[in-house]
Amino acid sequence: MTNPRTLRLNARDNIVVAVDAIAAGAIAADIQAQARVPKGHKMAILPIAVGEPVRKFGQIIGFAAQPIAPGDWVHEHNVEMHDFARDYAFAQDARNEEVLPEEARATFEGFRRDGDKVGTRNYIAILTSVNCSASVARFMAEEVQRSGVLQDYPNIDGVIPLVHGGGCALDIKGEGYEVLKRTQWGYATNPNVGGVVMVGLGCEGFQIARWKEAYGLKESTTFRSMTIQETGGTKKTVMAGVGAIHDMLPLVDKARRETCLASELTLALQCGGSDGYSGITANPALGAAVDKLVHHGGTAILSETPEIYGAEHLLTRRALNRETGEKLVGMIKWWEDYTARNRMEMNNNPSPGNKAGGLTTILEKSLGAAAKGGTTTLTGVFHYAEPVTTKGFVFMDTPGYDPVSATGQVAGGANVLAFTTGRGSAYGCKPVPSLKLATNSDVYAKMIDDMDIDCGEVLDGVSIEDKGDEIFARLLDVASGAHTKSELLGYGDAEFVPWTIGATM
Repeated sequence: MTNPRTLRLNARDNIVVAVDAIAAGAIAADIQAQARVPKGHKMAILPIAVGEPVRKFGQIIGFAAQPIAPGDWVHEHNVEMHDFARDYAFAQDARNEEVLPEEARATFEGFRRDGDKVGTRNYIAILTSVNCSASVARFMAEEVQRSGVLQDYPNIDGVIPLVHGGGCALDIKGEGYEVLKRTQWGYATNPNVGGVVMVGLGCEGFQIARWKEAYGLKESTTFRSMTIQETGGTKKTVMAGVGAIHDMLPLVDKARRETCLASELTLALQCGGSDGYSGITANPALGAAVDKLVHHGGTAILSETPEIYGAEHLLTRRALNRETGEKLVGMIKWWEDYTARNRMEMNNNPSPGNKAGGLTTILEKSLGAAAKGGTTTLTGVFHYAEPVTTKGFVFMDTPGYDPVSATGQVAGGANVLAFTTGRGSAYGCKPVPSLKLATNSDVYAKMIDDMDIDCGEVLDGVSIEDKGDEIFARLLDVASGAHTKSELLGYGDAEFVPWTIGATM
């Protein structure tokens, strides 16, 4: 009988990860298991005294809450969190990245927009200033879809209502308002959007006229705005919006795909429903694809600040300079204060599903999550929904909640998204295609209609580099118009979730 497979990820580790489930009494890593260890979970291979660090990836993921013996299952019942010093070593590992000359870069077929932006999709978006106009926006999109007119415009990917739960009862001079303002602007100008209708109620805090003035927006053939109160009620506003969309359709449909360089791609990096394999298979494989994208002149956005908490020292040493690293640390401190003010803890994350998948602490989850960012220099750090203006590997401050985080990345200019998952997250992201990467082959097979790439093959011998090449090639195909599984299922209309900061008044 073959012994269960395990992985020791670093010579400094005092645990191994169970590739296969380990039965109590079984021999794994030349040690007899003292208890059952589920797949993706951890087993001790050395004695760990109370208060001593538990190490995975060669890094501290927690501290022993009770004596841990070789062969013990290591999880939340015997591991705890407390603060410890980190060496940020600002810019210590920064390097000048070698970017391929244009003639050597990979290409894809994209939509070239004004202002040198390139889209991977071609949508008309119905934006809403406030939740009070959400139903009207949906009615507009449903009416256009029901009419069948989109069949006459094959170069348009669809009409999407981007609705949300805010826009009023907020401090219009506060941080929450500024975040919503940036997010709406970012979606209106995302390169995957060819036309915009903005609809409001009329009396809300988020005034469309004020928003347009802030960004110098003017009414045009591909941008229209209206309010329900001024237009004369629900039915009249729906018909006005549908009319505006009908006028836009032939103009937006004129867009044609043309050959563009991979340097025009801005890739949003997401992980959700993570498990014990995430930091071993899908995340480092995506990191390898990120390194390749950066080598070809492109951009990748790592986010979810609460989910790099405890791993930020690995990013600060890759920062371009001390200022960039300190900006990231400042965001970590903001989150520590933010959670304290709201009587929460940073270690409220991982979720129950993450823990069932083998993740014990936020430190462990963060170390795996950070692997999505590859190994290149951190060239920029941005606030939520800020336009990403730096090429290469960058970081954006967002919550860990996937729809909110991805919304900020898309507002920042992402035109394609890669999403790793170990438990099986159901997610899509109109107007940006979302490529799903399964961390293990069980989830890939079980949710085959949702998953695009099986990264569990890494556990069976496929190299991280080869899997990274596969991801990079698939990203180019998706950017050129190939549909992801989430697009085929119709996901993406409900995943626009701007970050709500501050009190609802």
